[in-house]
Amino acid sequence: MSGLITRRNFLRSSAVAGSGLILAGCNQFDFLADKAGPGRQIMERANVLTYKVQRALIGDQTLAREYAASEIRQGQRPNGSVDPTTPEYTFLKMQNFASYRLTIKGMVEREVSFSLDQLRNMPARSQITRHDCVEGWSCIAKWTGTQLGPLLDMAGVKPTARYAVYHCFDNIQRTLSGDILYYTSSDLIDAYHPQTILSYGLNDQVLPVANGAPVRLRIERALGYKQPKYLHTIELVDDLSTFGKGRGGYWEDTGYDWYGGI
Repeated sequence: MSGLITRRNFLRSSAVAGSGLILAGCNQFDFLADKAGPGRQIMERANVLTYKVQRALIGDQTLAREYAASEIRQGQRPNGSVDPTTPEYTFLKMQNFASYRLTIKGMVEREVSFSLDQLRNMPARSQITRHDCVEGWSCIAKWTGTQLGPLLDMAGVKPTARYAVYHCFDNIQRTLSGDILYYTSSDLIDAYHPQTILSYGLNDQVLPVANGAPVRLRIERALGYKQPKYLHTIELVDDLSTFGKGRGGYWEDTGYDWYGGI
């Protein structure tokens, strides 16, 4: 375990060195709007390097550290959106999510969808892990849910698929042109990782709205912005360029590292 921690600390230092202002907050990335600018190019090279180094040093199935229950010392801190206001989400919340469906679509043999009750009745995994936020804080919590990998197998992921795109009810930004909804993505290695779960429980309680109810994806080897809340659709694709600004996620579109590994 100590070897894994050492690698993580090394990689975290490398990521900070490569991405510079990332801990200073979300308003520090105006210079990244110029896709041809040197700042954007340096960031993109650092992101690719970080991804390749982590994939080389940490095996595909290596687990994130798990903790003892005694190390949970506070409730999971909510951040970002804490109560989406889209009509679809508001309606589901009024029904206590009785009509909620999680859909898997895109480059699959068959589109599938699951109710919240179906997800809760599948084999469950609980894991006590540390949530590391790009803002600089961490929190240990127990997450319970069903592994994503077996659900992807039910859909039959096509061999040409490369990424899973995670679509959410989270209207993280409201503009005159309408709501901008949160999304992020991962490669299929992280999607199939044994600790990647569709979490519906937090600290032995039903997942609260502020923390992403009814379902929040947990990719435990990644930073907090790669743990999308209010998840409703997983889309398998071979290219990320058609989503948002083409960088694979809401925060990634502003300059954050696509991989987001720790």
